[in-house]
Amino acid sequence: MSARPDAAVATVETAATLVETTAAESADPCCAAPLPVLGRDVTVPLVTGGEVTYAALDYAASAPALQRVWDDVAAYAPYYGSVHRGAGYLSQLSTDLFENSRVTVAEFLDCRPGDQVVFTRSTTDSLNLLAATLPADCQVFVFETEHHASLLPWRDARVTYLNAPRTPEQAVATLERALADRDPYGPALVCVTGASNVTGELWPVKELAAAAHAHGARIVLDAAQLAPHHPVSVQELDVDWIAFSGHKLYAPFGSGVLAGRADWLQDSEPYLAGGGASRKVARRADGGVDVEWHTTAARHEAGSPNVIGVYSIASACKALTEAGFDTLVERERHLIAKVREGLAEVPEVKVLSLFGDDAPRVGVISFVVEGWNSSHFAAALSAEYGIGVRDGLFCAHPLVRTLLGSDPQDPGECGAPEAAPGERSLNAIRVSFGAGTPDEHVERFVGAVKELVRDGAQWKYRTEDGRCVPDRG
Repeated sequence: MSARPDAAVATVETAATLVETTAAESADPCCAAPLPVLGRDVTVPLVTGGEVTYAALDYAASAPALQRVWDDVAAYAPYYGSVHRGAGYLSQLSTDLFENSRVTVAEFLDCRPGDQVVFTRSTTDSLNLLAATLPADCQVFVFETEHHASLLPWRDARVTYLNAPRTPEQAVATLERALADRDPYGPALVCVTGASNVTGELWPVKELAAAAHAHGARIVLDAAQLAPHHPVSVQELDVDWIAFSGHKLYAPFGSGVLAGRADWLQDSEPYLAGGGASRKVARRADGGVDVEWHTTAARHEAGSPNVIGVYSIASACKALTEAGFDTLVERERHLIAKVREGLAEVPEVKVLSLFGDDAPRVGVISFVVEGWNSSHFAAALSAEYGIGVRDGLFCAHPLVRTLLGSDPQDPGECGAPEAAPGERSLNAIRVSFGAGTPDEHVERFVGAVKELVRDGAQWKYRTEDGRCVPDRG
């Protein structure tokens, strides 16, 4: 930006140099060092005694903030001011930073000329916003494999839920049939994930986009799990919109993005009515008010925006770009191989997959362990090894139930099951990692899985408020 203070510039440049140096430490990408993240030196107590460095392996829920992001935000914080609403220097500087962040995100996503970047609270918020802009009689097509953020927002539209495909080719064929058979043949939207938050598998987004466009439909990409791991190009994938969250992109400050075509956004009523979205408001003779709404992204950004959250997303976009996605992707493949090879050595472990073992994927792996309640297993990993994973249905209930072969009506929750330790649960365990994960964390995880399966838990556990916890009584 043009008016950034010297202190902020110096801090940002130092942080950027750190990221670039870290990424270039090794000529072999798979052996490159992880990017610096907050919390990498945090120690946690073990129920069996002592402490250990925490292994954060729940990136798919919320990734730790990059040190670069934290440094950038800290450098800006003293200059914080209201956006779009002040004549003072700090307000003008903050407005400049906010709008430049919009440009940075558009470049990160390789948006088309004329695309809009709207800042939201999250992926969920972004897709609910898009749902509110659908034209009349729009039909929505969504696979049952989606996260609830993209499965549920379409309440005012006619929705067709497509069965889980078992190959990428089947996904494309299923969508083509559904679009060809729609009646009446009017506006349509396809919503699809880029990478599954359950299996980590990459979806054939470009092919699905081509199928959608061939049948006169548009497509929105849920990139919440894809953008932190792979480069995402609106133009190359030929999608109409992309949604993602900052807190999964190493920028956990409650912000998200909806980027893409402007026409539906401009033609709809504002997502929220209020200051910022309105360009002109005047009283009428009859006592009412006439409102002229903005036609820019501001139309759907009513209220005082989360400037720090927006700036943190832009900072993360820059940091990942500068680190180089080729390096990040290769290193993550190295970690994925370690985890999958380790789990394959344990016969009691079943890794969940739609497309098979050879499918390309990001660092998200879900599994069940024969003879173990998933909540019990995850609790033991945390309490006895200092490893943070997730158990449950991962806010993707239909998909997990399909993968587990259970009846769609069987009980289960997005968090933990009600089953006690030792009882079967209709849930799974998920380990996820990314640019900040050191080898030691995944090695400790694999070793812990093997020990728990072989020797059992060292501690007793009980169910409390739906969660399995160490019994300290």
